[in-house]
Amino acid sequence: MMLDPNIVVPLIFSALAFLTVIGVAMPWLQPDLFANRLRFIKRQRDELSRQRRLRLEQQRPSLRVQSARVDFMRKVLERLNVKNLTEQTEFKKQLVRAGWRGPAPLITFTFLRLVLPLVAGGFAALLLFGSPNIHLPNMVRMVFCMGATFLGYYLPSILVSNAVQRRQQEIQRKFPDALDLMVICVEAGLSLEAAFSRVTEELGADAPAISEEISLTTAELAFLTDRRQALENLADRTGTAPIKSLVTSLVQSERYGTPLGAALRVVSQESRDTRMARAEEKAASLPAKLTVPMVLFFLPVLFMVLVGPTIIQVIKTFSH
Repeated sequence: MMLDPNIVVPLIFSALAFLTVIGVAMPWLQPDLFANRLRFIKRQRDELSRQRRLRLEQQRPSLRVQSARVDFMRKVLERLNVKNLTEQTEFKKQLVRAGWRGPAPLITFTFLRLVLPLVAGGFAALLLFGSPNIHLPNMVRMVFCMGATFLGYYLPSILVSNAVQRRQQEIQRKFPDALDLMVICVEAGLSLEAAFSRVTEELGADAPAISEEISLTTAELAFLTDRRQALENLADRTGTAPIKSLVTSLVQSERYGTPLGAALRVVSQESRDTRMARAEEKAASLPAKLTVPMVLFFLPVLFMVLVGPTIIQVIKTFSH
């Protein structure tokens, strides 16, 4: 009965028709992954925007408090007539390289540089001369007080230098990735300003320091009449060798008309080679750095494990 053509042929055609209907309807039955991804990204973007608005609303009181503190520091500096300290370009340059822009960080830095020596020296004097439990000669106490005063004077400069160093290291670490993205944008036909804007958008979350500097350069390229000055400001704000090399290549490309993509590619390769050389240098110095910990911590334990049982056996033998 199963081999009857009157039954087998309709079954085959029915199966083929069913498969045809399934094949035609399959694209409409499958979920649209791209549309779902776009909806998910839109929800995430709306959520991030909402969180950012909430964060800004929460920070408004603190911004008012910070403004009040800066006004108080400004009034104190004006009373003491030390405006010339806030006008020194070297201080401004260091603060900008640390990522602190505007008049508020400069006023805070100057105020702390004036107040901290007095506070540190007064606290040391009160502790050394006012405590009955400290028995030291007066000359030694004066030396300690002077040391605390000098420490309070140089502490703001040390903090700023450390902040500058950390920010420059972050810029140097993320610079090759930003430069590769810039090369892709320029070779795709974008202008230098458009490439900078694209790099800022893509690296805003991963590399905020270099993204901030490039965004400022994009604004200066749009408003300044001298493009060379805008690029040199980028090198001056960061103070890093890779960005100085990039600025030199961009200035030469605009001056002599060389292809921008080729110049950026050369700088990108040099940056990659420099980062690889730095990594190889750290790897080569690792054995020398591990020598002291191995001698202090590993070798005594190793000798105890190897020689300890023998010493215990000898002691037991002589004890009997």
